[in-house]
Amino acid sequence: MDLKYFFNRTTVRDYSEREISDNLLNEMIEAASHAPTTGGMQLYSVVITRDKTIKENLASCHFNQPMVTVAPIVLTFCADFNRFVTWCKASNAEPGYDNFQSLMSAILDVTIFAQQFNTIAEMNGLGCCYLGTTTYNAHEIAQVLNLPYRVIPIITLTVGYPKQKKQFKTDRLPLDGIIHQEQYHELTANEVKNVYKHKESLDVNKGFVRENNKESLAQVFTDVRYPKESNEIFSKKFIEYLKEQNYL
Repeated sequence: MDLKYFFNRTTVRDYSEREISDNLLNEMIEAASHAPTTGGMQLYSVVITRDKTIKENLASCHFNQPMVTVAPIVLTFCADFNRFVTWCKASNAEPGYDNFQSLMSAILDVTIFAQQFNTIAEMNGLGCCYLGTTTYNAHEIAQVLNLPYRVIPIITLTVGYPKQKKQFKTDRLPLDGIIHQEQYHELTANEVKNVYKHKESLDVNKGFVRENNKESLAQVFTDVRYPKESNEIFSKKFIEYLKEQNYL
């Protein structure tokens, strides 16, 4: 079994002007749709965005990250109970999916679907970048994409042919930091520090610490990238949006 692809893959944020054909894109999406799904319901949809103006509108929802306008295609993967509920009602079946558990089923479906697409795209020579900002401004993204009731944007991928060859390998935590045999074994503070030791030693991460005038890489995450204040603001926004969609 050759696992080189998985060990060598990396996020791609800079793309060439080479277009992705509709045939290739549709073939990859169809292949991705064969991923596991809750009860075979396929509680997801994906919106394909090529239009320059719409990409610019989406970019503002993603804090103007340049990948959104540079990439030839932006894919917004949505948790979608709208289609399934409509089918149930049209088939004389009474749906009961206006609840948190149903939302979680749809989120799991769309996450698996999006990752399967990501893998397929990379195996076809394309590069992808996950945007972690989709749920921050889900309501605004829904307006840009004209998403109907109970269609929730969860994941955004920018997709395109890489502008240049991959230059680096993504770092990951060692296995002893993520594997627990039989039952969960809580690590001590020293054991946890050892798990993150290699990550902290990398020049790129040392650079992040210096650039942000912090004492540690952990502070870059807690104070700069994902501070408590921002987490609380965007949590409140997303929860209110889910309430409007009657999931909470």
